[in-house]
Amino acid sequence: MGIKQYKPTSAGRRAGMVSDFADCTFPRENKPEKALLKPKKKKGGRNNQGVTTSRFRGGGHKQRYRVIDFKRTRDNVEATVIQIEYDPCRTSRIALIEYPRDPNGPKPGDENYKPEFSRAYILAPNGLKAGDKVISGETEAVEPKPGNCMPLWKVPLGMTVHNVEMVPGKGGQICRSAGCSATLTAREKEWAQLTMPSGEIRRVPSRCRATIGAVSNAEHMNISIGKAGRMRWKGRKPHNRGMAMNPTDHPMGGGEGRSKSGGHPSGPTGVPAKGGKTRHNRKPGGKAIIRRRPAGPFQNTA
Repeated sequence: MGIKQYKPTSAGRRAGMVSDFADCTFPRENKPEKALLKPKKKKGGRNNQGVTTSRFRGGGHKQRYRVIDFKRTRDNVEATVIQIEYDPCRTSRIALIEYPRDPNGPKPGDENYKPEFSRAYILAPNGLKAGDKVISGETEAVEPKPGNCMPLWKVPLGMTVHNVEMVPGKGGQICRSAGCSATLTAREKEWAQLTMPSGEIRRVPSRCRATIGAVSNAEHMNISIGKAGRMRWKGRKPHNRGMAMNPTDHPMGGGEGRSKSGGHPSGPTGVPAKGGKTRHNRKPGGKAIIRRRPAGPFQNTA
């Protein structure tokens, strides 16, 4: 895993960087599992009524969604990692795992017998490679090593985890992007305390499951796009600054010269930007936050 930089044959190549895909298994030869693919329809930032709810979205390369198993509910069955793949829909790598055939299922000669094994995609932790074994569950056979999934009450204190559930059985929601991981710092009764990558300290039920290790492809944050065209491939259109607009179009528009119109940096609806807090203080999940993340440079003091 690393970053590849080309010779500066053009202005875009001079600053552009790409991943060398060294952590993928035969990146030019392998193909995604066909049964685990779904079509991904483009929305262009519009909701079901056609109203733009996310600006500067549209276009982009065609993608197929890989169905990821965030729940890992097939317990006490050891699976083998077939290959590590690139996923265009996320920043991390994904691992194709294969479970052995159910001994209680159909056998050769039966009508419902199928020779293929059941396969699934999971988020690939750092260090996982083809041929490794992964397992999930609560028994003693599940060891705390990268790729194994277990409830937080079984994870040793001080270990890094990813793909953490917020509600037992709902599936992993926390720490799923490239290089992310949370640290299990304490446990008290039915709660486990986690330190997030942002510095926030949050508690979640100890029955929630998590996967051991950090998410792969940590070098993703160091990649330089290099040219505007690569952002168009991702479906990101040119971003128009609010200060360049008229007062009727944006709160930061208008004025002689550069002016924020006397207010803090904000979006077109007045929501604070550049680190300002936008989360509602009385949100139900706020009770689980023990210490909030460090404040940004611009805060809404109103």
